[in-house]
Amino acid sequence: MAGQSGQTPASSPQKGASKSTMDTRHLLSGLRDALAADQPSQKRLDHVVRLIASAAGAEVCSLYLLRAGEVLELFATIGLNPKAVHHTRLRVGEGLIGSIAAAAGPLATSNAPQHPNFAYRPETGEDPFQSLCGVPLVRGGKVRGVLAIQHKETRAYTAEEIETLQTVAMVLAELVSGGDFIANTETSLNAEEAFGPARLTGMPFNAGMAVGKAILHRAEITIERLLADNPTQEVKRLNAALAAMHASLDSLLQPSGNTDKDEVLEAYRMIASDRGWVGRINEAIRSGLTAEAAVMQVAEQIKTRLSASTDPYLRDRLSDFDDLSRRLLQHLLRPADAFKAAPIPDDAILVARHLGPAELLDIPSAKLRGVILEEGAATSHVVIVARALGIPVLGQCSNALARIEAGDELLLDADNAQVLVRPAEEVRSTFVKSMAARANKARINAEVRALPSVTLDGVSVSLNLNCGLLLDVPQLEMTKADGIGLYRTEIPFLSRGDFPDVAIQTEIYKKVLDQSGGRSVTFRTLDIGGDKFLPYMTHPVEENPALGWRAIRIGLDRPSMLRQQLRALLRAGAGRNLKIMFPMITEVDELMRAKELLEKERERAHERKEEPPTKLEVGAMLEVPALLFQLPALLREVDFLSIGSNDLLQFVLAADRGNRAITSRYDPLSPAVLTMLRSIARECAIAKRPLTLCGELAGQPLEAMALLGIGYRALSLSAGSFDSVKLMLRSLHLGPLTAFMETLMESPDRTLRPKLAAFARDRGVYIEHFR
Repeated sequence: MAGQSGQTPASSPQKGASKSTMDTRHLLSGLRDALAADQPSQKRLDHVVRLIASAAGAEVCSLYLLRAGEVLELFATIGLNPKAVHHTRLRVGEGLIGSIAAAAGPLATSNAPQHPNFAYRPETGEDPFQSLCGVPLVRGGKVRGVLAIQHKETRAYTAEEIETLQTVAMVLAELVSGGDFIANTETSLNAEEAFGPARLTGMPFNAGMAVGKAILHRAEITIERLLADNPTQEVKRLNAALAAMHASLDSLLQPSGNTDKDEVLEAYRMIASDRGWVGRINEAIRSGLTAEAAVMQVAEQIKTRLSASTDPYLRDRLSDFDDLSRRLLQHLLRPADAFKAAPIPDDAILVARHLGPAELLDIPSAKLRGVILEEGAATSHVVIVARALGIPVLGQCSNALARIEAGDELLLDADNAQVLVRPAEEVRSTFVKSMAARANKARINAEVRALPSVTLDGVSVSLNLNCGLLLDVPQLEMTKADGIGLYRTEIPFLSRGDFPDVAIQTEIYKKVLDQSGGRSVTFRTLDIGGDKFLPYMTHPVEENPALGWRAIRIGLDRPSMLRQQLRALLRAGAGRNLKIMFPMITEVDELMRAKELLEKERERAHERKEEPPTKLEVGAMLEVPALLFQLPALLREVDFLSIGSNDLLQFVLAADRGNRAITSRYDPLSPAVLTMLRSIARECAIAKRPLTLCGELAGQPLEAMALLGIGYRALSLSAGSFDSVKLMLRSLHLGPLTAFMETLMESPDRTLRPKLAAFARDRGVYIEHFR
């Protein structure tokens, strides 16, 4: 699988790599002639693999297509046994070919038989071949097949060769998607599934309920002309389309006075003007593609890179780039007067695979009752805009476009993560009554937001906000949070095409402090690596990136990068309080080295007579269990401590939080976890160091109640969790809970969840998670 040893990442060619023999424009020209030939589909595929093998100087070129059941079938080859065509099959994830499809990314190895994912298929006759380079065929965000070349000698593949294969794969993806290679019936739904009543489930991205009629957003755009003869003319077409797109966006993205919405749209406009994005499209045109094919290729490359990350903020930018790419393609393929909106019902519920914020605004908000997405995330720009407009959103709703027809009546229940399609009348009547009850409940929650975060026995609890973008900051006022307990500074770095200099960083951090209205802001320095790669920085291939070169380890190994960020933070914090937190500290020595870099920047600023912060506090994020054994020494060196519960619990429990197979086996409300967290709270109390817990644990009412019971008085959570957690603590007598938890800590139970839930029910503590 991509990421295993022996792989060459597409962004960094191996040492000693053979010089690329592929002329991209010449190869694409040959492909154009081959695809235009009046031949049966199979003969065209056979011609294509011969052409690619010749251009690459490869003994083997093979094309696998994805069939129903997640099976990759060999459809054409030159160099392998021709009898294996339509007989050799690999499941997605099986062998090197299956690994390429599973990762939706390229894989290159100089010793394929020794690769840990190699799967031997004797019928192919591939024994003599040592080196392999393969890329996925991707269209519409879905893998359609795999293209691979092989060589007998042990050799490395250059980044240019891999990129050329990716360009060819994009062209082939269009060919196989529009051809007759695989029958559509393999993936079609039966009539009962398509037209009967149905209940679909997803994830609640924005709370709410709605009744309405479905309108479908199918963003699939067919490109008929992929290869160009005149790159200069294509660049002119691109520039004209960009100008038209920007003009239409300027008219659409008018300031509304709603801070959340306007911040999102400004960020969206900045992405639309990104020079790196446009530059990559121009490069693709120069390789021989038409303007529209170049836009599609770059869109697929961005999609592959962003989709591979588990970081929600990074993945959320995917829908913005998709939206912009589709808009640009529309301007390239259709004249401006062709953009005529279809009739929209007065009670529309929009169903889409994913959306950008501008696409949402294409529909009059007065007519839009809800949104259903097959993909997306709760922190995406489109969800933030929908939240500002009061529109409920259900995300991660698989097969919604296949199961919902235009005009279908829908009952959207984002609170309970479901949508009812073509419901019976009695179901509809009950649903409408539930909507009325929910509206009353929402009114009560809105009143609670203005009340202090104090328990029934008078204990104050600080509730803070987790942020990662400038557009998150206005939620401070919406939630009435005490401050920002965690500001993830890496997001601007991840979404740019080049490293932001000190001036750019300073401006970002100043805006955060300005908009915080004097509330406390804790800036976490760059937490990159793992699944968060900077596109302009070479990262090593690691078997377990979560435990690899990331966060403070990168900062200390690349001190100039960390010093630039610290310099920007000091400048932004001039004349006001500044809190800086270092992530992924594993031992006290790492913190001391980071503080030394900070002190050098303070001395530098002093020499330049720059105004210093009024108060500077330095903290560490406790995420690595090893640090627990140095906790007293650590607390002597910090002004505050924050617990990153997501990573800490993952490491302590040896459980990948993204692995669904084991998520039900481990509970953060186990005696072991709570004993550990209680011990940390007690050490901080003895050392008189403020302690905050960040992460998902703080945002769940029952878990937050348990944290209060073991001594935590400051939590940092997402905006969507504030109402629930505040209602919980305002309905709680903390004294009895603390005493009760002392009796539980020696329990042999796997989890204390049932006992804590019973305590809450018996005493009227509010533990419902109201989103």
